[in-house]
Amino acid sequence: MVRIACLWVIVGGLAAPAMAEPQLPELHSRSAVVIDVSSGDAVFAKHADDVRPIASTTKIFVALAVREHDLDLDGWTTVTKADAWAARGGSRTRLDVGETFTNRDLLRAMLIASDNRAPTALARAAGLDDDQLVAAMNKVAKRLHLAHTHFTDPNGLRGNVSTARELALALHAALQDDVLAQIMGEESVVVIGKAGRPRIEYTSTNQPLRERTWDVIGGKTGFTNAAGYCFVTAVRIAGRELVLAFLHSDGKNERFIDFARLAGWVDRQVWREPEVKQHASERRSRVAAGE
Repeated sequence: MVRIACLWVIVGGLAAPAMAEPQLPELHSRSAVVIDVSSGDAVFAKHADDVRPIASTTKIFVALAVREHDLDLDGWTTVTKADAWAARGGSRTRLDVGETFTNRDLLRAMLIASDNRAPTALARAAGLDDDQLVAAMNKVAKRLHLAHTHFTDPNGLRGNVSTARELALALHAALQDDVLAQIMGEESVVVIGKAGRPRIEYTSTNQPLRERTWDVIGGKTGFTNAAGYCFVTAVRIAGRELVLAFLHSDGKNERFIDFARLAGWVDRQVWREPEVKQHASERRSRVAAGE
């Protein structure tokens, strides 16, 4: 966790200079950031510190919170009317009240397809009520030094804010958990109820992961009217691990178009052109000198 905190500090210092890079791509998303995990550089930033609603990308924090509360992955949890009530107003669910699933499968339903009945069910399995889950999520944000991230709702339907930069750092933290990384890297999965039914096939909402054009590690999408279309994902480009976050695109596919534009820009510019490498090195030297 110390490493994550240090990364936040380094990236914060480099956000503004990153915007000076030549030939920056035009994006639809109102906020965006690209963080090079190995160096801590923000190699691209667009309003990366603006506080915005984050919709179902909230579920990254749910996953971190329940994992920290010793969630029994092989334990069974039944979906209740309370879970249905907490998910009201969200997208269609496939977790019917009264059906019982393993907690691992509920994590899959939540992170792969963003099922809104899963967060409170997982919280109950970890010994938390709804308010305790929200408190645990805020505690995760505090531990990761995410000063602009705040939660009032367990699934992102009626609140929760962060920034593109802090959301990227949260995903990086989640991907250090082998279980969460494995789940968020799955293109599809079949979730099976305790009685052998239902059998529910979930397909990842992470379009770049499914398309395989890039070496995508894993990520999470989200949407509400207030948040617009959101997307955060990790990817390997030119041998480097990056985390890209996009907040508030107006169209469902615009965030994925933005991802393709930024991934291509990084691949062409940041590490493959010597003059850009030199520019980045000089920038880091100026920051280290306090300029």
